Amino acid sequence: MPQIVFKKLPISLCIVTLNEEDNIQRCIESVTFASDIVILDSGSTDKTKDLALRLGARVFEEPWKGFGLQKQRAVELALHDWVLCLDADEELSFELATEIYEAANDDFKSNHFNSYKMPRRSFYLGRWLYFGGWYPDYQTRLFNRTKSNWSSETLHESVQGLGTGNDLKIKTKSLKFNLNHYPFENLTDQIQTNNRYSTLGAEALLKKGQTVRLWQLIVKPFIKFIELYFVKLGFCDGIPGYIIAMGGAYSYFLKYAKAWEQQHSPPKKV
Repeated sequence: MPQIVFKKLPISLCIVTLNEEDNIQRCIESVTFASDIVILDSGSTDKTKDLALRLGARVFEEPWKGFGLQKQRAVELALHDWVLCLDADEELSFELATEIYEAANDDFKSNHFNSYKMPRRSFYLGRWLYFGGWYPDYQTRLFNRTKSNWSSETLHESVQGLGTGNDLKIKTKSLKFNLNHYPFENLTDQIQTNNRYSTLGAEALLKKGQTVRLWQLIVKPFIKFIELYFVKLGFCDGIPGYIIAMGGAYSYFLKYAKAWEQQHSPPKKV
């Protein structure tokens, strides 16, 4: 990746971490224009915090609250109102970094927009994924915290407007270039990630009071595979696309199976 040499801007880079020593340096070094770097760690036992400190970050440590609340807390720790929130396994492409830098100089003062969304592309099993619902996968990651902020969901969190009525509306600009994402290190990592996320999904179902039926365990994973592999053209990504679609279907199955298990587990003996 080309080295980006820009002057510092009043933007805080905010990242939540847990054992991200393999990713954190790439992420931070892709945002050289940020004059403030906030790392909110939730108990890393590897070199994540040491690497972040060496790269000039301010490092904080707090217990995990769920994705939405944790990211919100990182934003609260920022020095600037304009924040760029990235996951540790993401990086700005050189083109996107340039586009954000130019937007900051041109748009911030005009106040025409209070948030920016960018297309995210994921790299897995040796190739960029452009089908199966994985691209363009727009993500709102750059925003003014006085106008919008993270929702409180533990999973599938999003940036929402603050206030009520017209004040709730987010004036968002779409950027052109890619946010690069490296979601899985290998197949084992994909399986472990599916396991974690399916647990969160099951918890969300239970909170909504949904009762899991047999037909959901049978039908929903099948429909999910059809959606990812055929409707959203996952087959165009070759074998990685097939593996992703199968993983998505299995994750769906695990979500409903775990929720069913909780609903039918006998009370624990005291």
